Amino acid sequence: MLNSIGKRHQRGCDFRWPKGKRNTLRIIYTGWIRNPNKVNNGLRGLKKIDTWVFDLDNTLYPASKPVFSQIDKKMQSFIAARLSITRANALKLQKKYYKQYGTTLFGLMKNHNVNAEEFLEYVHDIDYSVLNRENELKNAIDTLQGRKIIYTNGSHEHATNTLKALGINDCFHSIYDITASDYMPKPRNAAFKSFIKKYNITPNHTLMFEDSLKNLETAHKLGIMTALIRNNDNMTLITDEPKCHFIIDNLTNWLIKVEKNLYN
Repeated sequence: MLNSIGKRHQRGCDFRWPKGKRNTLRIIYTGWIRNPNKVNNGLRGLKKIDTWVFDLDNTLYPASKPVFSQIDKKMQSFIAARLSITRANALKLQKKYYKQYGTTLFGLMKNHNVNAEEFLEYVHDIDYSVLNRENELKNAIDTLQGRKIIYTNGSHEHATNTLKALGINDCFHSIYDITASDYMPKPRNAAFKSFIKKYNITPNHTLMFEDSLKNLETAHKLGIMTALIRNNDNMTLITDEPKCHFIIDNLTNWLIKVEKNLYN
């Protein structure tokens, strides 16, 4: 993906302009950079950011951590028991509703009159000890100037338990969970507008971190700056994605780089 430019590169980000869109900055945090001065200038453009929005699952911790895999299995068990179907069919329905509505829960509420609170309590009854305290991440988030908000399609309790397990629960000003938007999930436009209104957000002064390209597409349309957390599930989607201003492999390292460029 990167062209060789000599014997040595510098670690950091790959600076790119989307084809035909010279006014849209993209920085891909690949581990190597071709022009560190351009990258640093791009990061300094974040000085206007006064609101930092973080997705929760597979964003604040690596997707390789067995957290959401536990939730997946719990959802399958819930659907199979509630609808009296096999786990295989429950899995198909779960993925269908997630793709169609943004969350499995929204599909179950709409089509099967499932009680949302019961569902959320069941699927988030998981083992959070698989997560480690992330002191470097905590320090990096604490350094960011402005509001820091969690925006998740999960429950408030799940967000709180996850943040406590990571040791970063004191880093955030607020948690905006699925109940706050009356169960309207990301990536729906109405959900984002509700979020923006709730916190009186200025979109172009806001940066959102997400592992879901669909969610970032909506944010981008509304004028929010976007940062995609790259993992094995979304790797093939981001070869040349203009809707992502930043593409990040390691959130902690990226935030440390931001700190050095903005505040030092």
